[in-house]
Amino acid sequence: MKRLAGKYIWWKTPDEAVDMPERVIAQVMNIGDYADVQQLVHQAGDDVLREVIAHAQAGQFDPRSWAYWHYRLGLARVDHVPPMPERRFA
Repeated sequence: MKRLAGKYIWWKTPDEAVDMPERVIAQVMNIGDYADVQQLVHQAGDDVLREVIAHAQAGQFDPRSWAYWHYRLGLARVDHVPPMPERRFA
């Protein structure tokens, strides 16, 4: 995870980034290259990825990645992807 943290959470040190594994996982799910995504799936497993996407914050996923992971993880039917998280202002 530290290698992925260093590559995908570039604004923090790898040691700082691995303290928030959900953020690292979400970032790899959103912008990871094929090899890194495959490594992540193997290391974390689908259940962890489902938890990360279920608790995603606004802005963590682009629309393409959001749809892909919902289909890939069996969380959506064709043409029924849940809406992306939105920021709410009080």
